Amino acid sequence: MIVTEIRYFDRKKLTAEIRFYFRVLCVSAVKFFHLAKSPFELVHCRELMSKRPIVVGNWKMHKTALDAVHYVEAITPLLQGVESQIFLAVPFPSITPVAQAARKGGILVGAQNMHDAPEGAFTGEVSGLMLKSAGASFVLLGHSERRALFGESDAFIHRKVLRALQDDLIPILCVGETWEEREEGLTEKVLHRQLSSALAGVALDTPDSAMGSEPRKFQADGRVRYNLMVAYEPVWAIGTGKSATPAMVAEAHAMCRKYAPVPLLYGGSVNGENASQIISQKNVDGVLVGGASLSPQTFAQIAIHCSKKVLS
Repeated sequence: MIVTEIRYFDRKKLTAEIRFYFRVLCVSAVKFFHLAKSPFELVHCRELMSKRPIVVGNWKMHKTALDAVHYVEAITPLLQGVESQIFLAVPFPSITPVAQAARKGGILVGAQNMHDAPEGAFTGEVSGLMLKSAGASFVLLGHSERRALFGESDAFIHRKVLRALQDDLIPILCVGETWEEREEGLTEKVLHRQLSSALAGVALDTPDSAMGSEPRKFQADGRVRYNLMVAYEPVWAIGTGKSATPAMVAEAHAMCRKYAPVPLLYGGSVNGENASQIISQKNVDGVLVGGASLSPQTFAQIAIHCSKKVLS
């Protein structure tokens, strides 16, 4: 038997034959998960865009894989009976363990970024297919931190949106203006530029409202239809403790709705105190939560507040 034979070899002297078959086994496993639909996918696309508010947590660069699993174990019982749809955008190493841990809790797991190429010599990057095979069902694209800190252009974000759709990932496209642009009255111009660029070549349906109707589906190549969401995040409100007033949120979301009739999320210092007021605004279909999503108790509280939009 192979096991008996291995006992007589030092680890450094394993035969080339054993190494070869081990590589074959690994490659076969990778191909299986690549070709099969993600075993961790939890939410059917028709359920995704229903009347249930969408609550997305963006952990950014926080939590180890072990921390992430403990988080899911802590928040799952707190979400029992909550009507909101829960999404977690976690660091790359945590996607698979979180997807496995969240399998029974109805939490959809995704990534915070991806490259626009399917593969290649892009050290440190990750492709959409890699995310999908790891258990991701959605991906954040165009976040202001990616635009500002890593120099991502509108053109690059556009390519990533198309690639995400091709790879069967739900893009959550982030847009928003700086405080200087708002002060100069350029908010709508900025939003129009970001949306029109990122969604170029993506045919959108045009119902009056995303909430309470059929799933928002989009056509990327003339044949296959996909889902997509937009998150309005005023740059000046991200991580600053400042949040847009209800009037600002309503105004900006009305602008976004004109150019992208899709589910719209608000992000920018969302917390347990302001979530109810934000979700109650017209054209707000959910929230994108940053720092407040790191606490399972606070994030669950936000999800409960948002679920009242359905129940009321």
